[in-house]
Amino acid sequence: MQKNISKTLHNFLIISLGNLIYTVAVTFFILPNNLITGGTTGLALFGQYMFHIPITAFAYVFNIAMFLLGAWVLGKAFALTTILSTFEYPFFLSILQLLANRVGPLTDDRMLATLFAGAGIGIGLGLVIQAGASTGGMDIPPLVIEKKLGFPVSVSLYLFDFGILILQIFISDREQVLYGILLVVLYTVILDRLLINGKRQIQLKINNPEYQQINKK
Repeated sequence: MQKNISKTLHNFLIISLGNLIYTVAVTFFILPNNLITGGTTGLALFGQYMFHIPITAFAYVFNIAMFLLGAWVLGKAFALTTILSTFEYPFFLSILQLLANRVGPLTDDRMLATLFAGAGIGIGLGLVIQAGASTGGMDIPPLVIEKKLGFPVSVSLYLFDFGILILQIFISDREQVLYGILLVVLYTVILDRLLINGKRQIQLKINNPEYQQINKK
């Protein structure tokens, strides 16, 4: 019993850390440098531009909707761990935006911001998913697809994010789109590496006329 409680607390800490890293990447690198991205943040940026919906408000509403979808398809255990992220990300976002207004952007170099944002999002997402949860929002549909169809999370996430980038083509300049593509590719690769860590297998083929003896051994 105590072991299960310790494991649950450990997972909650990992989920919180992952959400914090993700939010730092968004607040200090993406928003100040007008970068575009996928996921809930990308949709929120599109919603802010087209309908003047505040990013934090969009994140709250959209995350709750996706949380209900995940709870319905993926079960109660997933819901209990993901509910933390559903409210943490918008909360961290609102707090860190206040801090960012005081501190200012950490860099004005778009390439540097893209690299740090990509690394932060990839690591943040990886930590949360490894803990058996998600950061909510657009991270949930890929998990649903993986359960129903067996598609890898990183592949579905990349396709969704690419679609969200296409939406933002109409509100962004060409350079923003190029940086956005680089950002999505970067964090998708990092996420994929984190998710397959420790799960690699090696297949060894031996061609030998004495295969029967080798097989017995």
